[in-house]
Amino acid sequence: MREACRDGTDLGLEAQGFMDKGDLVPDLLILDLIRDHLSTMDSETSIVFDGFPRTIAQAEGLDGVLLDVTRGVNEVVVFEAPEDELIKRLSGRRSCTDCGAVFNLHFDPPTSEGECGRCAGPLVQRSDDQPDTVKNRLRVYESQTAPLIEHYSSHPASLKRVSAVQPVNDVQLAFRAALGIGLTV
Repeated sequence: MREACRDGTDLGLEAQGFMDKGDLVPDLLILDLIRDHLSTMDSETSIVFDGFPRTIAQAEGLDGVLLDVTRGVNEVVVFEAPEDELIKRLSGRRSCTDCGAVFNLHFDPPTSEGECGRCAGPLVQRSDDQPDTVKNRLRVYESQTAPLIEHYSSHPASLKRVSAVQPVNDVQLAFRAALGIGLTV
């Protein structure tokens, strides 16, 4: 979705308006973005959806889109972390406007304040990473996304849980292990 936003596609620009406010992008818009992207891919290519689906309706819509393009949901991974940790991580995130590198003021700070350690470009905080917006996103998660855990518990896909309260490399290893793929990072 961020790629569509960055590329300025009609669907991407429409989605950006919702994300800037910390609101969920409407289901049909998300599904249209996914359908467009999948239409360019080989059906044998594995896909990881990060942050999607976020509602039961999206999960059901995704099942339909995947069936349309001869795919299915094989496994679902839930990353778990306490709310205060999520607020700290997201509100501390900064992105380089030039090269796209991402830093975190608390866990992976840039070497110079406000400056990218890779290309010296300016670092900015995404509008949806402002503390109040993050808190709104977490409220939306509790009401609309958390029910997906139960949905996928009874779904043919296998539900896996990964603790996100560990170093990034350990989370990556746990994610790969949950999916049964190589354990090298």
